[in-house]
Amino acid sequence: MKHKSLYLIITALILTGLFINSCKKDKQDSIAITLSAGNWQLSSVRVTTTVGDTIKLDTTYNTVCDSPQVLKFNLDNTCTYKNFNCVKQPTAVGHWSLTPNRLFLNCDIVCKDTTATGTSKPFSYAQIFNAGDYSLVLITGDIQNFVSSKKRTVLRYGFIKQKTAVQ
Repeated sequence: MKHKSLYLIITALILTGLFINSCKKDKQDSIAITLSAGNWQLSSVRVTTTVGDTIKLDTTYNTVCDSPQVLKFNLDNTCTYKNFNCVKQPTAVGHWSLTPNRLFLNCDIVCKDTTATGTSKPFSYAQIFNAGDYSLVLITGDIQNFVSSKKRTVLRYGFIKQKTAVQ
């Protein structure tokens, strides 16, 4: 009889442990965690201009500046960008969110740039092409998925995670 009650108690403990561990966790978003896990330094900008299915211009821009261009996402859905477009400026501050399917980034950050208007929202609607532990690729511009005879310009921003200082 002693053994039966011991087996019953052990079985109850195991089932309780399985039940507790199988409960649905709070909203965990691996993309948000990956984005906010550090500072992202711009490593490349590639601009592709097409008309229909014909590439008219494909240029990779030099991203070497006096100061690095750094994008930072925070878990509270705020973000910052330093030295956008190699223009010395105060750190741009904004908010970010992911679309429900987690494939696109919406960001309201406004940065100074070298365009005629002087400012832009570079990631107002960006496709997340890659979000890994050490690299991030965002595609912006005319990113619709159909071919037309209209001129399209697509910008591909490549970021790498900045190394943190060892203390």
